[in-house]
Amino acid sequence: MSGRTVTAQDVAALSAIVGAPNCLYKEAISEDYGHDELGGVCSMPEIVLRVGTTGEVSEILRYASQREIPLVVRGSGTGLVGAAVAVRRGILLDMTRMNRILELDEDNLTVTVQPGVLLMELAEFVQAHGLFYPPDPGEKSATIGGNISTNAGGMRAVKYGVTRDFVRGLTVVLPSGEVLELGGKVVKNSSGYSLKDLVIGSEGTLCVITQAVLKLLVLPTVVVSLLVPFSSADEALDAVPAIVRSKANPTAIEYMSRDVILMAEKYLGKKFPDTHAPAYLLLTFDGNSLEQVEQSYAATAELCLAHGAQDVLIVDTDERKKCVWDARGAFLEAIKAGAVEMDECDVVVPRSCIADYIKFTHRLAEKLNLRIPSFGHAGDGNLHIYLCRDAMSRQEFAARCKDAFAALYARAAQEGGKISGEHGIGYAKKGYLQKQIPPAELALMRGIKAVFDPQNLLNPDKVCE
Repeated sequence: MSGRTVTAQDVAALSAIVGAPNCLYKEAISEDYGHDELGGVCSMPEIVLRVGTTGEVSEILRYASQREIPLVVRGSGTGLVGAAVAVRRGILLDMTRMNRILELDEDNLTVTVQPGVLLMELAEFVQAHGLFYPPDPGEKSATIGGNISTNAGGMRAVKYGVTRDFVRGLTVVLPSGEVLELGGKVVKNSSGYSLKDLVIGSEGTLCVITQAVLKLLVLPTVVVSLLVPFSSADEALDAVPAIVRSKANPTAIEYMSRDVILMAEKYLGKKFPDTHAPAYLLLTFDGNSLEQVEQSYAATAELCLAHGAQDVLIVDTDERKKCVWDARGAFLEAIKAGAVEMDECDVVVPRSCIADYIKFTHRLAEKLNLRIPSFGHAGDGNLHIYLCRDAMSRQEFAARCKDAFAALYARAAQEGGKISGEHGIGYAKKGYLQKQIPPAELALMRGIKAVFDPQNLLNPDKVCE
């Protein structure tokens, strides 16, 4: 986990690019820069540069390339797989100063932003103009650059799609320092290979994103949620394929268990509307007329009752919506707060396999004597599964996690699923990816990496390396 050492000469040259206040070195570097949100991968960079412009990024990358200094890009540090950790030390680019919304184009329904803009800031800005950015990952304090780098999905993916579906154009800087404009405001583009789409989801291993043109929609005027209790996870999850097959077209279909809801209640200090049932579906419907939305959720309510739902609770007031969705948004932090240590798995499987996969996690938890709470985006098959260390030693927890991950990923592959639905591979999961994908696919990934970054300086030792 080492790279070329940053010298005093390097510090002086890099400080001249960003200005002394934005160059952090040695004791000035906060410990927070050495890990992401979970903290399972730890390594301190030698120097942190808080960049402010594409020009600064270009100069820094050119300098790093000439001196062969490894470089990692970081947003707000909310990742879970060590993708933004400087495992070879070197330079860490902090993008949070590049946090401006540059243009709202209401004729083309696009917004142009810098990568350090937070998801919640973007949502608030476009909604004030009657517009809507659909990607909705649970971590609202994540940066747009980070969302693009992992192709984040979120709760509305079942209806609207994932981040890739809403990126029209990117400004990127290659490891050589060259600046490229990929895509643009056009709706259609068949002009050669889509390098833009290759960059999305590449976790900072190919280039540095410094600007993005994002697609917007007109803001729906009516949004209603249903909270649906079931007597078992099987009944709840077995209803999901039928809901998807129906013409109701829900915006979100979320699965949650009572134990995770109770953790969120404790964490937030607020009561959830209903906690009597072992399992719940949380569904959302949106549209431009109350009649349209009512027709959709009424049909879905009947369908859920036909599949064994105990009741259907309508979440239609601002107070109820805030209560329910605040709890849903706090699940990760609530689980984390209740564990001495934690690791995560965000497998994605076909929707028809979700119920069997959740049952498998319950059996695995009993077999390994390991607490494994979960929740997830039932509508698109993306499950968030957490391995929790409680009273056991770190050594014992590591051993049980190793067995659990091997079993979880093997089962996902057996079901036709993938290792990650939206959190990415980073450093923590790369070994599992490399074991599961065919050698030819891995060779193509490494070949693409070599074309973009022949010196292997940009976020090295991640994803396919």
